[in-house]
Amino acid sequence: MALKDATLYNLPAPTQGMASLMILGIHDRLRIESGVLWQNRGISFSLAPDHPRSLTPDHPRSLAPGRKPFHTLNPALARFRDGRTMVYGTMGGEGQPQTQAAVFSRYALHGMPLQQAIAAPRWLLGRTWGDNSTNLKLESRVHPPLVDELQKAGHDVEVLPETFTDTMGHAGAIVHHPDGLIESAHDPRSDGGAASL
Repeated sequence: MALKDATLYNLPAPTQGMASLMILGIHDRLRIESGVLWQNRGISFSLAPDHPRSLTPDHPRSLAPGRKPFHTLNPALARFRDGRTMVYGTMGGEGQPQTQAAVFSRYALHGMPLQQAIAAPRWLLGRTWGDNSTNLKLESRVHPPLVDELQKAGHDVEVLPETFTDTMGHAGAIVHHPDGLIESAHDPRSDGGAASL
């Protein structure tokens, strides 16, 4: 069975106040014969001497004892002074840390409701989904005067036609409050869901 590039994250938070974030990244197309699904982040290393990720000892991603492959998966957990705990994550290539920073700062610093913080317009500086372009990609909902200012400042800006585009990845978050309330939010860019029971 051929499996498309995929990243899955799961955010369970039982009522006891514990939370966990599990992320599985496939990274590249993979052939599954055995029925066992393995992560393949080792693809970041290469045995070909002329490959950009070659085994030359002086290359930062060369294969050597103790080396770990480059990847963007970075599940996050934040503890707030008021006792809230936020577990959040995303998928989306090089945009993952950018999306996590946006979701966190919108919620924690600007007081946006959790669902709104995830659904708000996004940007991506860099590559995603096998794309080789590294320009600044913006969702079409980004305020047009801001787009103009970014272009005037010399940025290579690409406004994507979709209002909610898969290119920006899919985010999710859970916030556990000290009084037992559990907030959850999912990304309208994906087919996922969130339920606080």
